[in-house]
Amino acid sequence: MERHEITAVLSRPISQELLARDLLRMAYVAKDGTPRAIPIAFTWNGSEIVVCTPKNAPKLHSLRRRPEVALTIDTEVHPPKILLIRGRAELDVVDGIPEEYLQMNGSYQMTPEQRVVWEAEVRSLYDGMVRIVITPTWAKLIDFETTLPTAVEELIKQRG
Repeated sequence: MERHEITAVLSRPISQELLARDLLRMAYVAKDGTPRAIPIAFTWNGSEIVVCTPKNAPKLHSLRRRPEVALTIDTEVHPPKILLIRGRAELDVVDGIPEEYLQMNGSYQMTPEQRVVWEAEVRSLYDGMVRIVITPTWAKLIDFETTLPTAVEELIKQRG
């Protein structure tokens, strides 16, 4: 998929709404060769998805070996809105707490006082983290109004 095609998908209003959500599911190949799909908080910086994780997270070993990931961001209503992204993860070990980690956890319902306590706890727990920066190499939006899953599109064409 060409960069301009990816940009066109990710620039659509529904895609932007999904990219503003709290959680995505990230699939990758684990150390033992089996697939894993995990929910994880994220932020979108306009061109990349950033997730943060502790420096000792098991997924890091796997992503160093096989950096290809698949991401899903979706809604819980009918019809669902689904953004599918494939990409390559780059790992960036940082000292302290990445600003993205603080941003991505900013939409949870916390009072200002709770936020201060949470941030203090985070800063006392982690001496550093790993930023997993995912550059999209493929993207598809499924909204069931203007776009459908590929298999459904094919069935509609066959029926016609």
